[in-house]
Amino acid sequence: MTVSLPAPIARYFAGKNARDYATAISAFVPSAVVRDEGHRHEGQAAIAAWMEETTVRYDDRADVTGFAAEAGGRIKVRASVSGNFPGSPIAIGFVFTLEGERIAELEIGS
Repeated sequence: MTVSLPAPIARYFAGKNARDYATAISAFVPSAVVRDEGHRHEGQAAIAAWMEETTVRYDDRADVTGFAAEAGGRIKVRASVSGNFPGSPIAIGFVFTLEGERIAELEIGS
């Protein structure tokens, strides 16, 4: 399914899937926060390290299946995530909070 995501979210998924972390991290504000697997990653350097670590651990790729905009700049995205983990592929929710044209917050597994 082809979906037309907001630009920073599209940049995040394209960069992460291509292992182009510089592109993926450019979608985030400097003080951004990512919450994933019970951990909080704050700031671009921590988020880049998290991206690299999860790629090594899971060899994950996300194919967006849909999204919906909510109030307050929040965007809920559904994706089929495949990789090196039990049950692959699985449907996962991503909740993005945008600040202007960049991502301020990302919560995975929502």
